[in-house]
Amino acid sequence: MVYEGKRLVSCHCFFLLTAKFCWMLTLMQRTYGQEYAHSIRLDGDIILGGLFPVHAKGDRGVPCGELKKEKGIHRLEAMLYAIDQINKDPDLLANITLGVRILDTCSRDTYALEQSLTFVQALIEKDGSDVKCANGDPPIFTKPDKISGVIGAAASSVSIMVANILRLFKIPQISYASTAPELSDNTRYDFFSRVVPPDSYQAQAMVDIVTALGWNYVSTLASEGNYGESGVEAFTQISREIGGVCIAQSLKIPREPRPGEFEKIIKRLLETPNARAVIMFANEDDIRRILEAAKKANQSGHFLWIGSDSWGSKISPVQHQEEIAEGAVTILPKRTSIDGFDRYFRSRTLANNRRNVWFAEFWEENFGCKLGSHGKRNSNIKKCTGLERIARDSAYEQEGKVQFVIDAVYSMAYALHNMHKDLCPGYIGLCPRMSTIDGKELLTYIRAVNFNGSAGTPVIFNENGDAPGRYDIFQYQITNKSTEYKIIGHWTNQLHLNMYIQTTTLTVSMSLSASVSLGMLYMPKVYIIIFHPEQNVQKRKRSFKAVVTAATMQSKLTQKGNDRPNGEVKTELCESLETNSKSSVDFPMVKSGSTS
Repeated sequence: MVYEGKRLVSCHCFFLLTAKFCWMLTLMQRTYGQEYAHSIRLDGDIILGGLFPVHAKGDRGVPCGELKKEKGIHRLEAMLYAIDQINKDPDLLANITLGVRILDTCSRDTYALEQSLTFVQALIEKDGSDVKCANGDPPIFTKPDKISGVIGAAASSVSIMVANILRLFKIPQISYASTAPELSDNTRYDFFSRVVPPDSYQAQAMVDIVTALGWNYVSTLASEGNYGESGVEAFTQISREIGGVCIAQSLKIPREPRPGEFEKIIKRLLETPNARAVIMFANEDDIRRILEAAKKANQSGHFLWIGSDSWGSKISPVQHQEEIAEGAVTILPKRTSIDGFDRYFRSRTLANNRRNVWFAEFWEENFGCKLGSHGKRNSNIKKCTGLERIARDSAYEQEGKVQFVIDAVYSMAYALHNMHKDLCPGYIGLCPRMSTIDGKELLTYIRAVNFNGSAGTPVIFNENGDAPGRYDIFQYQITNKSTEYKIIGHWTNQLHLNMYIQTTTLTVSMSLSASVSLGMLYMPKVYIIIFHPEQNVQKRKRSFKAVVTAATMQSKLTQKGNDRPNGEVKTELCESLETNSKSSVDFPMVKSGSTS
């Protein structure tokens, strides 16, 4: 087919909803033949879209870079696994088959937006009046899949971009990883929901941790973008509301850091030496490079890192810089490894997983081999035999968001199931009322779901489409030259710490007038902290309270009831912290049975 008299269609108009939506005909026709080679398509009575970062961002104008084995392949396979389980379940969407259309976002918001146009093709009136075939006949357009809902995306910036287009066509979207507080705005992202809590909850948890540890002078560090900046903004706002926590510096890591940028940031942080606690909302690569710069500056033991869920319990940011990271307190949405997915994924082979168009590329990357003459790896690498097995011939650990991908798919399935019960009572298969699914009506059913998810915890949404905040609190510890992330507590609307903290230095920079009482047992590289904040409840807008216990301590401390300064005097307190009652306090040794 050739095209004559093509007109240039402006991209600016596709945010305007008109009777004839601006149809990017040239773009879609140019890429249509390649779509199926770059997407996973399974037929079904109801089709769900999926958006996953199968590849990283490309360099120098190339949209896609290297394969992301865990964040890409594990997660999209989790969607396929969930679809398989639902289609086999006789009690969920009986006699109705779910199909999928999974696309690669390449970890780039603009590329994801272009890809997501695939999801709305069936809803756009096409004008082919200026297009004709070589023989003069009118073109025949292949009927695109009607997408009823979308699972994804991962990055908040991608979800924000895609949500803007999906809402115009009333297509509900459920994310498994996007946590930016901005997405809680139900007036702008009304068709967006998520099975992970927004960072506003995470920020509250981090404020509670800082308050419980008695740190009232901290710095913040954010990666440029929705995730980092909105996370730090939420932390700053909450700390301002409760009072008693002062921000020494708020630094930002540019999207494209220049050489020496991270060394410069460490130097800036050292300008306020008493603000040793650093609150980090940064992406994984930025965290790694910050730790590298701190190591290069010989600052082991100086900084007290508080890391958001982008750090969590990941190995890559701390690899080869364990001493710099030691003692870091990090946070992660509460999650569980799904045994059924492990069995499923370990059984995947080149022979039984042809539906995944990226699996051959994963196979090469995972086993360090080359598949025939069409393999992407160079000719010096050994050839794959096809007999390799995941977890037997390669390392395997389930990616952390697998649980949430499964819960997102099941949320859509339960919503469709309940919708079918109401609109098609007693009907086998889809009745006429659901032949074309009303996205606004489906959204109502999504927001009303309430079921036990893959981890056994309830999956519910509030009026903004947000999941409740449930977090595990970790500390990165070194014991006898071995390292681990040890769970030291959890947060579900309030903080619970069972603290067994290990650190290279037991010196914490804190104000002598801090009103949070500590109980400390000082042994080589070990101290235990007990708090009684229930005796020092703040007047604040949120009803969160830190409750900290230490099972290994038999004695408890009494606390002096001095009120923490409120927001009105916070500025005066901040200005005085560097010059007045500010000192480095060595935790005293507390012998068994004694108090201090």
